[in-house]
Amino acid sequence: MWRRLLGRQKSNEPTTGQYDESYYLASQWQLMWRKFRRHRLAMVSLVVILFLYSLALFAEFYSINDHHRRHVKYAKAPPHTLYFVDEDGKFHLVPFIYDLKQELDLDTLQRNYTEDRSKRFHLRFFVEGEPYKLLGLLESNIHLVGVDQPAVFFPFGTDDLGRDLFSRTMYAARISLSIGVFGVVISFVLGCLIGGISGYFGGTVDLIIQRVIEFIISIPHIPLWIALAAALPAEWSSTQVYFGITIVLATVGWTTLARAVRGKLLELREADFVMAARISNMGDFDIIVKHLLPSFASFLIVVLSLSVPGMILAETALSFLRIGIQPPAVSWGVLLQDAQNIRSLSQSPWLLIPGLFVIVTVLAFNFLGDGLRDAADPYKQ
Repeated sequence: MWRRLLGRQKSNEPTTGQYDESYYLASQWQLMWRKFRRHRLAMVSLVVILFLYSLALFAEFYSINDHHRRHVKYAKAPPHTLYFVDEDGKFHLVPFIYDLKQELDLDTLQRNYTEDRSKRFHLRFFVEGEPYKLLGLLESNIHLVGVDQPAVFFPFGTDDLGRDLFSRTMYAARISLSIGVFGVVISFVLGCLIGGISGYFGGTVDLIIQRVIEFIISIPHIPLWIALAAALPAEWSSTQVYFGITIVLATVGWTTLARAVRGKLLELREADFVMAARISNMGDFDIIVKHLLPSFASFLIVVLSLSVPGMILAETALSFLRIGIQPPAVSWGVLLQDAQNIRSLSQSPWLLIPGLFVIVTVLAFNFLGDGLRDAADPYKQ
C-alpha cells in the first residue's frame, strides 16, 4: 500500500524526460512560478490574500451601512440569519431575512432580540445606499448587497453602540492590511541597506552595526512597541497616528532582514561578478543595489511575505491595548477592544469576528511564504 501511495506521489513529479525545451530556456522567475503553481495551499492562500485586499481597497462598495452610523434600536443585535425557505415551506431563490424585534428582560436588564416573522425582506444586489467616493475619486451610492428600506441588514451583528460590525470590519481591513505592507516596505528598505553595508564592507562598520542589531533584538518587542507608541503625541490626528505606528513597527522589524542580507553578502561579495563590477569602477552603493541584492531577490520576496503577518499582529496587539490606532479610525485591533471582557463575549460573541479575519490573514501569508520558499529553493524539485 505504501509503495502504491509513494508511486502515485512520484508520478506527479516531472522526470527529466518529461521536461520540454521551454523548461531549460526559462528564466529564474519562470521556474519559480512553475514550482509555485504546484503548491496548491500557497495558490489558495494567494487567492484569499487578493480577496482580502480587494475588500480593503473597495470597502465602501462592499460595506452595507455607514460604519460610523449608530442604529440605536439595534444595539448589540446578533447577526441576521439568511433563509431560503419560509414558514410555509416555500423555497426562495433569493435569500431573505426577518426583521429583528427587541425585548428588554426586566430581570437582567439585557436586550433580547427575536425575529419578527411577519416582516420578511429579500436581499438585493447592487442596491442604492449611503453615498461615498470610491478610492476617494468616484462618487457613487451603489453597494454590493443590501435590503429594501426601512429594513437593515447586519451580517456580523452590531456593537454596543449599534454600529454595523460587517461594515466596520471592511473599513478596518484597510488599515490593518495596509499598515502591514507599508511597515514591511520601510523595514525592507532599512534591512537591505543597513544589512548590505554591514556585509559588504565588513570590519569596524560590520562590528558596530551588528552590535546595534543585537541590542535591538535583545529588547522584548512588545514592551518596546508600547514605549515607542506611547511616545507619540496625544494631539495627533488619526492619520498621523497611523503613519506613526507604521514607523514604530518598522523601526524594530528591519533587524532580522538586515542579518539575513548581511549573511548573503558575506557569501557573495567575493564572487566573480562583484569583482568585475569593481574593476569597471562601479561605486560600492551601486554594486550593492544593482548586483548583490538582485542576485538573491527571490529570497527577499520570501522574507517579505513572511514579515507582513508579523506587522499585522503587532498593529492588532497595540490597538487592542489602546495605544495603537485610536477611534474614530478603525482597525481589527480597535474592533477587538469591545471583546476584552468575558461579559461582553458571553452576551455578544460575534464581537470576535474581526479576530477571525486576523487569523485567516496570518495563516494565508504564512502558507504563501512557505510556497514561495519552496519555489525559490534551487535544490527542490
